[in-house]
Order: sequence, then C-alpha cells, then structure tokens
Amino acid sequence: MGQRRQVVIPREIFETLKLQEGDFVAFSKQANGVLIKPKRLVDPDDTFTSEESALIAKARREMREGKYVTLAQLEHDLAHKRPPRRRKAT
Repeated sequence: MGQRRQVVIPREIFETLKLQEGDFVAFSKQANGVLIKPKRLVDPDDTFTSEESALIAKARREMREGKYVTLAQLEHDLAHKRPPRRRKAT
C-alpha cells in the first residue's frame, strides 16, 4: 500500500486479467478479504434498453428458425408501402 492508498498489482495477475496502465479496477469487500476485478467503462449511448435487447433476441431467434427477409426485400417493401386505409366516419 502506497502513501496515497495506491496498490501494486503483481505482474502475473496484471497480465492474466489483461489489464493496461490506466485501466480501472473495482474493489468489493468479501468475508475473507477483498475482491479486485477489472472495471470496464461503457458509454451509456452504446448500450441497449431492455426493449431493444428483447427485439434483438427475437430477431436472432427468428433468423435461426429461417424467418427473415433480405435487405433488398425489406427496402423494396418499405419503398412500396401503402398508406394505412382510413375508416369512413359514421
């Protein structure tokens, strides 16, 4: 433990965890000591909402089942999409 509460991680562990200088680590108190884990910072704009994750999972499942259209077909369908029909007022 250094003067400014800095901790030195042994080279073997540093390399095993694939850490690099400047990386962050997370500390958590355990019953028998302290757990140190690499902390990966993620840009919140690069994450999916739970709804988006569910849609991606559904799409992957449908692709595995052979239920998909090509990009060309999708573009064609979107280009030729008919406007929704309006109901007559009664």
